[in-house]
Parts: sequence; structure tokens; C-alpha cells
Amino acid sequence: MNVIAVFDIGKTNKKVLLFDRDFNVVYVNAMRFEETLDEDDFPCEDLEAIETWVQDEVKAIQEKQVFFIKAINFSTHGAALVYLNKDGKRITPLYNYLKPLTVNVAPFYQANGGIEEFSRKTASPAYGMLNSGLQLYWLKHSKPDVWRQVDTILHYPQYLSYLFSNHIMADYTSIGAHTALWDFDCMEYHKWLSAEHIALPKPQSGKKAILSTINGYEVAIGKGLHDSSASIIPLLEGSKHNRREFILLSTGTWIICMNPFSKETLTSPQLQNDCLCFLTPDKKQIKSSMQFLGHLHELNTVALGDYFGVEANHYLSLTLNEKRSDETFYKQETIFFKDEDSLSAKAGLEELSRFVDYEQAYYQLIFEISRRVCKGIHHILDTANDLKDIYISGGFNKNQLFVRYVGQMMPQQTIIVTKDGNASAMGAALLMKDYIDG
Repeated sequence: MNVIAVFDIGKTNKKVLLFDRDFNVVYVNAMRFEETLDEDDFPCEDLEAIETWVQDEVKAIQEKQVFFIKAINFSTHGAALVYLNKDGKRITPLYNYLKPLTVNVAPFYQANGGIEEFSRKTASPAYGMLNSGLQLYWLKHSKPDVWRQVDTILHYPQYLSYLFSNHIMADYTSIGAHTALWDFDCMEYHKWLSAEHIALPKPQSGKKAILSTINGYEVAIGKGLHDSSASIIPLLEGSKHNRREFILLSTGTWIICMNPFSKETLTSPQLQNDCLCFLTPDKKQIKSSMQFLGHLHELNTVALGDYFGVEANHYLSLTLNEKRSDETFYKQETIFFKDEDSLSAKAGLEELSRFVDYEQAYYQLIFEISRRVCKGIHHILDTANDLKDIYISGGFNKNQLFVRYVGQMMPQQTIIVTKDGNASAMGAALLMKDYIDG
């Protein structure tokens, strides 16, 4: 059977999926990797282990000769860069976007119109190392000995592609993902890169792949994509026929509200409310709101479990109690997250004594997370919008309470839970569909 292989590399879970010509998943293997430490003793992904796993998976599938890989593509989390020397060898760890930015960036912003205007122009709120462009600035100015060895800079998905194709490539989805690298006014790399004498590969639109020989087999190698941008591709394909405006909630470590129908330019007030823009593979704007709410959920369910003496994932065993859900909804209280900083990690857990049990506390937690998500949706809607549908993909689409609250908070829209839990991988696979019979 001919298949398309996609490596879907999230911050927590890493998966390889095989899609047949009808885009059914016919094989999946998921892995988790322990983090390692970079040279500053800060946690980071074990990229060497991931490199080995990716290549070994392809070889193992080919050797079994049950599935014949005709194309490979990649979707990965953003804010991750790989640096190569002139021999094409990786020279640094995959630095963690949670790592503190230890250089003074005030002169950088001052030289580029000030923090507010630069952030608006690049559609990138000032998030420190989460802006991968500032990772470049940090490396150049804090580790000059390492920087002198840098010959080529790749985003994470393009590096995984490079492992198989040996071609240097760039794509719009990675460059447009809150990187502070792209000028959305001019739709090209921002001029600060040339001022700092930094050269990046020129991005290319479309679905063209590189034909490579992998373990004796000819395989089309895709450029790779940023995972959130990849996740909206299946819906964009479907919307060509029905023309209904929609929002996608891509849920995982981050909950990202994505509006591909916005025609308005990003504004400073939107930036101040965690809004930004992504790019499609064909260089079109996707107005988005990005909040660290999946991570926040994970941290606080551990805290709730500790307080009430249950497992951290006890919420998975809860069945929807509509009466209790409605009681929480109609109170409209803010108990946990009185600080509106979306990157806050811990709730106001001193309030836990007011809850009678774990379930009541968890319902309040999800209510407040849902409310933040819905605020994010409203922030990215154009003044004249015709929003009809809200799709929920990723981990939270299995959370009945979250889905119910979003529906109650957005009563004029239809809430649609995507059936396929692999939207990012599906999007990456769809771009390779021309090669499955190659």
C-alpha cells in the first residue's frame, strides 16, 4: 500500500502517522522523549534522540514492506531553530523557547521603530525567546564563538526535512509564526535581518517536494510546516466549497484561535491582547490569538489533584454534570485567574478551600480557561464578520466541559468537534497528495 508518512512533533508528544490515498491513518506510532540540558543547564528537547528515531522509523517501515512510503512531510511546534555549520552539521542544541532571554533587547527594538510598532509590523507580541528571531539575536550577541560557526539557519520542520533531502528550504508557515522575522506590511523578511548581517533561506509557496533516495527507495520530501498552521489546512480545503466563515481552536500546550478570513491589519490593541498573525503555506495571513492555556491546564490539574488527594489526570474520569456545569457558568465568577497575564502559570490556588470537591474546582478552572479562549476569538474577528462555525481540534476537543462552555459563550455559532485528532499531520499530508502515486 502506498502511503504518505508525516512526523508530527509536538512539545510533549512525537508521532509518526501513515496516510493512505484516501487520507485514512493506517499506522501510528507515538513516542515521548526525556528532555536533556543545553550548555547553560536549561532543559531542551533531546534533538539527537529525535533525529535517530525519525530516521529509524522510516527505515523500519520500509524494511517491513507492508507500507510503501512515497512521500514524507513534517509538522512541528514553532519557536525552534537549528543552526548548521559550513559542513551542514548541527552545532547547537534545540534551545527551549521558555529559556530566559539574557541579552538587552531594548536597543534592538529602539532601532526598529519601538517595541509596539515593531511587534505590530511583524505580528509578533514581544515574547522573548518565543520570538524565534530574538533567539537569533540572543545567540549572536551572547555566544559569539558559537555564532561564528553558523552558516545556515533552519526552522525545526525544515531541519527534519533536511535530514532526508539534504536541501536547504524555508516555508511561510514557520517564518510567520510569531518569529519577529517577517514584515507583514511588506510581506517579506524584516530589514533588521540584513542590518544584523543575517541571511535566511528564501521561502517558497506551494506543494513542491524534493525527490530523494531513502534507503534505496525514491521518496518525495516535503518542506515541513509549523503545526498550528498545518492544522487549519484541512478546513481551508473544505471551505472552498461551502464558503462559511470559521474559527479554528487548535488546542494543545497552546490554545490558538485562528481566523483565516480576517482582512483587517493587526492593530496595537490586538497585540496587547495576545493576538498575532500566522501565514498559510501560500503566504496568506491568518489572524490568531495565542494563549498558553494547555500548559496552564496541565500545571493546575496537578495542583488540584494534590489538594484533593487524587491523580493529576483525575479529570479524565469525570462525566459531564450539566447541573454543576450550569451552576458554574451562571455565576460568572473569576476565582483562579484574576491576573489577566495569559502566560501566568499558576492559578490563585489559595481559593481551593471554597470548593466542596475536585469536580467543582475543575469546573471552575475550565470555565475560566474557556472564557479566556472566547475573549481571544472576539479579539481576532473583523468588525464586519460573518462567523458561522467554531471548530475545536487537538486535546481539548475531547473535553466535553470545555466544548459545552465554548458553546454557551458563543451561542450564535455552531461548535464542531473535529473527529480526527491529527489535524496538523493531516494538513502536512494533504500538501503531499500529488506524490502518493509517484
